[in-house]
Amino acid sequence: MLITLAGLWEDLRGPNFIWQVATLALCLGLAGLVAMALRAGLAQRIAGREASGGRLARPLHFVGGSFGRLLFPLMALVMVLLGQVVLERFGHANLLHAAIPLLFAFAGARALVYLLRNVFSSSGTLATGERWIALLVWLSVALHFTGFLPEVAAVMEGIALPVGQERITLLLVGQVFFAAALALLVSLWASGMLEARLMAAESFNMSLRVVLGRTVKAILVLTAILLTLAMAGIDLTVLSVFGGALGVGLGLGLQRIASNYFAGFIILLDRSIRISDIITVDKYSGAVTQINTRYTVLKSLDGTEAIVPNELLVNSPVVNHSFTTRENRLAIQVAVAYDSDIAAVERVMAAAAADHPRVLKEPAPKVMLRQFGSDGLELEMGFWISDPEQGSLNVRSDLNFAIWRGFKAHGISIPYPQREVRLLRPDP
Repeated sequence: MLITLAGLWEDLRGPNFIWQVATLALCLGLAGLVAMALRAGLAQRIAGREASGGRLARPLHFVGGSFGRLLFPLMALVMVLLGQVVLERFGHANLLHAAIPLLFAFAGARALVYLLRNVFSSSGTLATGERWIALLVWLSVALHFTGFLPEVAAVMEGIALPVGQERITLLLVGQVFFAAALALLVSLWASGMLEARLMAAESFNMSLRVVLGRTVKAILVLTAILLTLAMAGIDLTVLSVFGGALGVGLGLGLQRIASNYFAGFIILLDRSIRISDIITVDKYSGAVTQINTRYTVLKSLDGTEAIVPNELLVNSPVVNHSFTTRENRLAIQVAVAYDSDIAAVERVMAAAAADHPRVLKEPAPKVMLRQFGSDGLELEMGFWISDPEQGSLNVRSDLNFAIWRGFKAHGISIPYPQREVRLLRPDP
């Protein structure tokens, strides 16, 4: 490859280099057009197979996606090889010869990144760094093929920072970074596989599955970091100093944060609060949408979300409206005149509740006479719903409208407050 680069340097000073550049541009353009046409046809075939369903739909999507990403570099490789054969009949083709290993590296980087992206699709680990990973892989392979890798390694070895008796070089930092990235990828892949199996185990409670999945992930990531430090030659006994400092920090400034994390594990383990539960704590109320290790998210009926620290849920009284059952009792109070037909009033109120789709038939709605008020008969109708997350005010409003229309139809009046005034010393 060094001979090719030397020949390429000579071609830069001659007219043959222009033909090489034009041939390379033509090969890349044709490869782009062919890859675009093949990719469109492949996408249509995959879409048709996915629409029909079957066991091969997901593997076909994976294979088709990976092959679609490799179409351009593979087509470019074929075109450049053909262009090299043609140009070598009339002169040098060093530029095309140098482009071949770079296209190989480009195809390998694309295939590797696509594979990692599918492995870690659930966690989104590579979503932001996909281009950087592809660029680093391509540069590494390109330097290896062009023969510049030993020179670059020597330059990185010469850049050093003395720390005590140790000499930390830029090459060592790069090796540690590469080893740490590889170990983290393996640990995240293993934890993702185990977490998927745990989530599929229906014999375990959902909260227990979440706790086990996060615990396994934390253990594997910590093991990967410790192995990376040991491979880099770093003495792990120095971590005892860091552990002591961390203990002091937890005792002082990080106490509340640590208590929130421990409270999160307690909530997940004792199952007192679960996803979709309707709870009220302090001044916050809503449905539980997320239970994280540090906080819990409550979504109220108006759409706003409250991020509640887990410590508050453990140390404060919590009203769980759906702990053992999701059935909640609601009540409507109404007053009627004393001369009203009480049987008709009861029928109208019971019919209004029976016609509402959210009111449960069992336990059945019941109308009760609370007391004889100063202005009229005070009644209360109790009824049950099984979907408190949909709100209670809308049910009360619907029933109040229905009761009002029923009272109007049956001539039942709601009394106004009445007061009797007596004049003890009237004027003559």
